[in-house]
Amino acid sequence: MMNVSRPRSAWRGILVSGALRSGFCMVALDRGEQQVDAGTAALVVNVGPILIALLGARLLRDSVPPRLLAGMAVSFAGAVTVGLSMSGEGGSSVLGVVLCLPATMAYAAGLVAQKPALGTGSPVRVTTYGCPVGAVVCPPFAGQLVREAADAPVSATLDMVYLGVLPTALAFTTWACALTRTTASRMGATTYAVPALVVLMSWLTLGEVPGPLTLLGGALCLAGVAVSRSRAGTRTESGAAGPAGTVPAPPGPEEYREGTPGVREAPDAREVRPDRASGSM
Repeated sequence: MMNVSRPRSAWRGILVSGALRSGFCMVALDRGEQQVDAGTAALVVNVGPILIALLGARLLRDSVPPRLLAGMAVSFAGAVTVGLSMSGEGGSSVLGVVLCLPATMAYAAGLVAQKPALGTGSPVRVTTYGCPVGAVVCPPFAGQLVREAADAPVSATLDMVYLGVLPTALAFTTWACALTRTTASRMGATTYAVPALVVLMSWLTLGEVPGPLTLLGGALCLAGVAVSRSRAGTRTESGAAGPAGTVPAPPGPEEYREGTPGVREAPDAREVRPDRASGSM
């Protein structure tokens, strides 16, 4: 349920996220990728997580630890390697790059805008309202849709239904669920696992055996995600390193010494209430 006490902040995030991510980003990216090769598309699109980290740090006060930055750098190199290794002979036009770059910026800004909305609205509701907002951005293409849908084969229509149900509705909902449990910066870095998954799925479903360079790029993507999601160890009061979230053990009886600064004194046995001494509750 959406918190009725703060509807305005939720709707602001839904409108901005839906218009940028579900609307403008999808149209501009699809149009741009028609005019650039895979390597150029990988280079431009995978700037997205870096923009998310920068915007998250600026607008959401997300922490950007060195491990996150290092992991994103490794994954970015891997994503570009995968794109270059899988690109063909096609060239890239300036218009294609110009379209892909704003699409990437819109994607990053939409994701950062979605994070506050998830604080007052459920992931399902934020996604359900965000997708129609994205559709409102697309009326200029409505005429083309009607013309092409009338002549399109059934297989193409079913492909569009599939894209709407799984990669859009289901994926956006699960994404929103995950975003409620982490920062926008860390969530963005997780998307660098996508190139490695593309390589694996192409191998299994299309029979496209990856070459050594493609495998190297996929490994770099996964390694970078692992680094970006890891947490550095913390130090206990004794100075020994321990895992993140470790809480120092409470002082033992020998540490209750009278007159020691900063150390609690042991309770006087004479101050124990009779009902406690007798074991009554």
